[in-house]
Amino acid sequence: MIPIAPAEAGNPDGTSSNNRLKSIIGGSTGNLVEWFDWYVYAAFTLYFAPHFFPSEDQTAQLLSAAAVFAVGFVMRPIGAWIMGIYADNKGRKAGLTLSVTLMCLGSLIIACTPGYETIGLAAPALLVLARMMQGLSVGGEYGASATYLSEMAGKDRRGFFSSFQYVTLISGQLLAILLLLLLQALLDEGALDAWGWRIPFAVGAVLAVVVFRIRRGLAETESFKNAKVKDAPKSGFMALLRHHPKETALVVLLTAGGTLAFYAYSIYMQKFLVNTSGFSREVASQINAVTLFVFMMLQPAAGALSDRVGRKPLMVGFGVLGVLCTYPIFSTLETTRDPLIAGLLVMAALVIVSGYTSINAVVKAELFPAHIRALGVALPYALANTIFGGTAEYVALSFKDAGWERGFYWYVTAMIGISLIVYLCMRDTRRTSLIAED
Repeated sequence: MIPIAPAEAGNPDGTSSNNRLKSIIGGSTGNLVEWFDWYVYAAFTLYFAPHFFPSEDQTAQLLSAAAVFAVGFVMRPIGAWIMGIYADNKGRKAGLTLSVTLMCLGSLIIACTPGYETIGLAAPALLVLARMMQGLSVGGEYGASATYLSEMAGKDRRGFFSSFQYVTLISGQLLAILLLLLLQALLDEGALDAWGWRIPFAVGAVLAVVVFRIRRGLAETESFKNAKVKDAPKSGFMALLRHHPKETALVVLLTAGGTLAFYAYSIYMQKFLVNTSGFSREVASQINAVTLFVFMMLQPAAGALSDRVGRKPLMVGFGVLGVLCTYPIFSTLETTRDPLIAGLLVMAALVIVSGYTSINAVVKAELFPAHIRALGVALPYALANTIFGGTAEYVALSFKDAGWERGFYWYVTAMIGISLIVYLCMRDTRRTSLIAED
């Protein structure tokens, strides 16, 4: 018989602080690798785009690669639907394990696929297939990990611990950028252009195998166990729309502005600094890496603040500052040639976005009961990401290609404004949370 530690014995849900922390770290580590695999595509687009989309025009190449990036987002709602239901019915742990398996396969395909000159149209076709698999994976990953971290965290620290969902999301993106900087330092540009860009996809596939083993050893959440004991209704698409239409619409609308702003200032920013501001690829990558690191460190602080003052003030702050500052930040970045000024401007934008990113996972989880929580968090979020986040680069580059780049700045401002209206009208989920377990 295994002895029960005093802390565990005194906890009504049977979860000790040590076990809770171990589970949160385990879930977060897997999330980091998932997002590393996802963001490697964006970080190395400037290098692999010519291999899959031959063209003399760099903007045309980037448009083609951005279109494939968007295809991955089209698959995210499907992944959210399938694996959200799976995580609600089979467990959060099972959903997390399945998602990392798909991510591993997608990265492996990209790492091994020959270029257009070797296999013709099969090259971009395989790239699309790989991104579809990764889109399925990330679609399920967000709902399962956001739900898992929110349910594992205690009531008084739910904002803080759930913020690690975005800490690891940003960490994955940051690691992709750091690997890019490392390869830029170790390889000459010709080697990186020719074959070096394949290395990060191979690394991602190997790390995904490691995470698969870690996730198989995670503990299941008490919320899921209690939902099964109570024999709650099964999770499903129709059940979500029939019983939770308001909450579903709320997640889509509160996500729209936040996810668009996040992708505009993180994923697209690297291309913007090269293609519009005129910085070299190396300098743009360095700016991206430094600002993302500071952004990552802000997430737990903002999450902890939400545990004290509520979720709503942070989201409203993001909305107000986003509406006021987006156009001035982008238009100033157009003309600056000083890396320090560019870095400070990007950092200011990411500080503003922290009001959304740090708490968006817990806000969504607190809206839904346990038996349908993973699907409720994942599906409407994935829909909003597909429509607004996944197309951010493509829309931005399309505005630039049409000769009206500043139209994108107004587009981002308008979407943040729509989300701001939602933030002002909604209740503070910290006070009305449907996560019953502590």
